[in-house]
Amino acid sequence: MTRIVYINGDFVPESDAKVSIFDRGFLFSDAVYEVTAVLNGKLLENAGHLARLAHSCAELKLHLPVTLARLEEIQQELIARNQLREGAVYLQLSRGSTGDREFDFPPAGVAPTLVLFTQARAVITHAKAVNGIKVITLPDIRWRRRDIKVVGLLAPCLAKEYAHSQGADDAFLVEDGLVTEGSACNAWIVTAQGTLVTRPLSNDILHGITRRSLLELASRHAIPFEELAFSVEEAYAAREAFISSATTFIWPVVAIDGKAIGDGSPGPVTRALREIYVAQALMATA
Repeated sequence: MTRIVYINGDFVPESDAKVSIFDRGFLFSDAVYEVTAVLNGKLLENAGHLARLAHSCAELKLHLPVTLARLEEIQQELIARNQLREGAVYLQLSRGSTGDREFDFPPAGVAPTLVLFTQARAVITHAKAVNGIKVITLPDIRWRRRDIKVVGLLAPCLAKEYAHSQGADDAFLVEDGLVTEGSACNAWIVTAQGTLVTRPLSNDILHGITRRSLLELASRHAIPFEELAFSVEEAYAAREAFISSATTFIWPVVAIDGKAIGDGSPGPVTRALREIYVAQALMATA
């Protein structure tokens, strides 16, 4: 079946979808994006993703050409047209094109470019969710407004590629000796005392939708937690570690820089929190 995508008001086969070579998303990475997980053919935690999109647009003075309610209608139409049961919907909004390359923002009246498409992928049953992943640490070379979900992702791509070249799955990014987040995920540890720790919200990290839900679940299930920046050394000494994102939910981290975390296998807090989150997600999309 040919995948149907959305571009600037039209649903078209992906082979027919075209964007100008002068689009600012292509030339300047002047664009934002969101990814919402899909389970049982339904969007998961989409209100949080759309609210974050609105934040990104406001911070960059990007005009959203449709309402958030209309965006959700488009997402649902794509899910239906592509018969997607499990995976994600990707959304990208750029500042559009004036027909040439200029650093200045386009004048009023230039239409932004809005693109959405679906991706089929396993989000519930995944080997890395069961066996865990290995990460390495790398300097965080990204820009200083990581709370805005921009498409300028070269630094995370380089981090992930370097991790793969070293036999690891991903990277924890480090700034001033402290872990900021993963290449495309929030980073967590569980201390020797059993406390869940993740970095507090600021411009230094993406305000993860899954991160927020996990903290709410920890509070509801009496799992102690702190929003606190942690060092690489504290990560090495942790009893457990894991990452979270919209389409991984929770993946355990079993080694950092070649050092086993805990006993080198997914820990009980990580496993329990994933089970709780998956159960809630399945109930929400039943």
